Amino acid sequence: MTVGALESNARGTDEGTRPHGFYVEDTGSGLPADRESLFEFGYTTDADGTGLGLAIVEGIATAHGWSIAARNGASGGARFEFDDVRVDGGASDTAADSV
Repeated sequence: MTVGALESNARGTDEGTRPHGFYVEDTGSGLPADRESLFEFGYTTDADGTGLGLAIVEGIATAHGWSIAARNGASGGARFEFDDVRVDGGASDTAADSV
């Protein structure tokens, strides 16, 4: 698994918004064809799965005002990109970079 900063923010930078969001990417088999269902409660491709994980992730992102996008990464694994990441005014640059 890789976690890193996004290289660009297509929507520009508003006051208090990080110019780059972050991503989480794995080296697995990638995302299923029906990506629009990924964030729905109960959606799973695993017989033992609950379908709660990505729904919870989206809920957390939404609660913070972030946007989330799902796509396949360059290595073929799943990649989730978080944008519009806002940082509290009192956070240090080091703390902000450790999102």
